[in-house]
This record gives sequence, C-alpha cells and structure tokens, in this order.
Amino acid sequence: MKVAYFTHSLASCWNHGNAHFLRGVLRELILAGHEVAAFEPRGAWSLTHLLEDHGEAGLAPYRAAYPELSSIEYDRDFDPEAALDGYDLVIVHEWSEPQLVAALGGLRRRGAKFTLLFHDTHHRAVSDPDAIRAFDLDFYDGVLAFGEALAAVYRLWGWGDRVFVWHEAADTRLFKPPEAEGPRHGLVWIGNWGDDERSAELEKFLLAPAQRAALPLDIYGVRYPAHALAALRRYGARRHGWLANALVPAVFAKSLATVHVPRRFYAEKLPGIPTIRVFEALACGVPLLSAPWSDAEGLFRPGEDYLVARNGDEMTAHMRAVSEDGDLRASLVKNGLAAIRARHSCAHRAAELVRIAAHIKQAAALETA
Repeated sequence: MKVAYFTHSLASCWNHGNAHFLRGVLRELILAGHEVAAFEPRGAWSLTHLLEDHGEAGLAPYRAAYPELSSIEYDRDFDPEAALDGYDLVIVHEWSEPQLVAALGGLRRRGAKFTLLFHDTHHRAVSDPDAIRAFDLDFYDGVLAFGEALAAVYRLWGWGDRVFVWHEAADTRLFKPPEAEGPRHGLVWIGNWGDDERSAELEKFLLAPAQRAALPLDIYGVRYPAHALAALRRYGARRHGWLANALVPAVFAKSLATVHVPRRFYAEKLPGIPTIRVFEALACGVPLLSAPWSDAEGLFRPGEDYLVARNGDEMTAHMRAVSEDGDLRASLVKNGLAAIRARHSCAHRAAELVRIAAHIKQAAALETA
C-alpha cells in the first residue's frame, strides 16, 4: 500500500505531540513493506520554534532515532493532485490548513482513487467545535479519532460508521526499558505548560505532592509563562526546557516515577483518552502516577498498570510508596509493560490502520456492486 500523511511536522516535536505517534506508525508501516510519504508545510510553527531555540542541532535526536523517515515540504503553490498520483491511502491531520483539507477533498470529489481520512488527535471538537466544523470534509471517506469519546462527537455530526477509533500508542522500538538498570532518583514530569488548561492541577497533583514527599522533581517542556516558572521555583522543581522526544527514554531510565496530569478537557469532556506520554512512560518501564483520569475504554488496569490519586494527599502517598517500596515499583513496571506490548504499540496501530483502510475499500466496493 502507498500511504501519504499530511502532518503539521514530522521533523519537529516542539509542542507537537502528534509527531511522537506519527513517527512510530510511519516507521512500522515502512518495516511492514508499505511505501510511505510524509508531507508538511514549509515554515511549520513547531519547526520554526525548535530551530529558533536550538538550531539544526535540535533535529539531530530525531534524525538519529528515525533514519528511515523524512518529509516532503510544500508551500502555497503545492499541487496535491500531482503529488498524490498512485497513492492508496491519504491521511490529513487536524492541524492542517483548511485550504489543504478542502483541496484534498476536492480531489476525491473529482474521482481520485485513494482513500481519504481526517485524523483528529485534539480536544477542539469539544473546546472549539466551530474550528473543526469549518473543515470541508464532505468527500472524506472517514475520520480517525484518537478515542471513543471523540468518535462519539463525530457520530453526532453525522459520520455514523465512518468514524474509527484509533488510539495513540508507544513506539516500542524507541520507548523501552534500559538494557541495564542503573540508579534511579526522584520524579520527572515531561510536558508543556500550554494555555493554563491544567495549571491548578499541576500544582495540586505534581508540584505540591512532590514537595511534601521530599522528592526531587525535574520538569521538561516549553511554553512556561512567568507565573508558571514562579510556581516551579516556589516548589523547588528543576526545569530543564525542551527535551527532544527521542531522548525521553534515557530520562525515564533515571527516574523513580513519572506523573500524568491530563489537560482539563481530557479529564472532563473526553474521558478515556490518555496522552501519548502515558503509553511512552509505561513502555519505558517507569512507574506512572496519575491525577484523576477515567480510563473509560479499559485501555489499562488502574491500580495495577499505574496508580491513580483522587487528591493531592493520595498523590503524595503514592510518591512516597514508589520511592520506598521496590516490590511496588517492580509490579507497576511489569504490568505496564505487559499492557503496552500486548495491545498499545505503534506496530499494533499500523496493523489497525491497514485493516481500517481495507474495510473502507471493501464497503465502497459493495456499495458500487
């Protein structure tokens, strides 16, 4: 199968979580024998920020970890019809420009033979629905939604059985436990502050509990405003700035545990959708502690694969427990790894995508028979 994916950026993971998953899935498709091309706009916002902050050296970890991957940059005079000649499957991420989304739909309207899918990995369908409904998806064959709660929104919008749940997952070729265990110290949190979507939750479930547990806390990420930096200083957390995603496993390998603090929309409006960091942490064999999050789809086993804290005091207790109880850490690591390896790797998702594409083709053939 010949697959094209239109992404905001494949090269940059600066405040761009979709790149994590996309890299792993595209590599798995290539290794399975499929021909893959990634398209990204020239001057993408994420890549621009990465280069401003770190220069070309900021791209080195990605290039070293994914030698199989590269992307085709396009600009305003891009001709999608010529570029997509002979492709079987075309996927467009929801960070793409509406003009591109409409142009690709126009190709399908005029008889292009590829299957065309829209990939939604964000909360805008509930936080800013007009922004999503502004996309012209009339001639798309289906929607890939990264959780059942999001898929349900599209069903309400009339997509019926043409919306498919396609969760994110861990690239287990990169995200895996260290070959040899070394010393582990303190806690780590890897995430962007963003738009104050979880500022209170970060203080309640990360900063304050770590201070009460008397455990060092290292924080990596971008877009931390002045008041956020002040909070980190107040609680004694050490901030290190942006961390290339390809380097995350080495950081996890030095930490006693990491913490999941979902953004408010995922905790309240889109239950059952974990961030990519949940999959990646469990795949690396680092104990995971989570703020309140409803695993509505039963992806994992709360209490066995990871620990959930209902409030700040419980989070403090969990932090102390994983620090002091080696058997507890070992159990969480074993169970979390088993869950990832059984059903939540990028290899699993690549196989799911191939099945989804085949299903759509088969349904279309039946309709025209």
